[in-house]
Amino acid sequence: MNGSHRIYVGKDAHKFSAAHMTVFPDGTKERLHGHNFQVSVALDLSEIGFDSFLDFGIVKTALAAQCKEWDDRLILAEHCKFLRISKRDAQELEFVLCGKRYVVPAEEVVLLPLENIATETLAMEFARCFVARMDPALMRNLVTGVEVNITESRGQGGVFYLKTV
Repeated sequence: MNGSHRIYVGKDAHKFSAAHMTVFPDGTKERLHGHNFQVSVALDLSEIGFDSFLDFGIVKTALAAQCKEWDDRLILAEHCKFLRISKRDAQELEFVLCGKRYVVPAEEVVLLPLENIATETLAMEFARCFVARMDPALMRNLVTGVEVNITESRGQGGVFYLKTV
């Protein structure tokens, strides 16, 4: 029998609440707003033998840790061509995005190495961070792919698939 195996995790607790502003190609942007993002991950497995059993607890721990890192934050795309950071220190982050000036507490911001903040780019960065949190031996020997699904509202979101081998 030919086929492949996949496990998935995406419980109600796997979420993060974050503010963002998606930027459009013409240099305009959405207003600052937030979502209660739900996250699920699926892992493609090279085998499912007893000796290579993958405990859901390992996946849940990495998933929850990444959600916590982005929870209750303003998420900004550090590589956005319409973002200019004016001041960055331990207390404040001052920036201009699409011509609008903002000053926010530094500890409330997460700068991601992205050009824009949207569910599909968040899914891509979440996948990268999630894989980094997982045991390298598992990722090298057992997991052949990781899919991250991030929804910003029921029925609307983005997915990224990362081939790991």
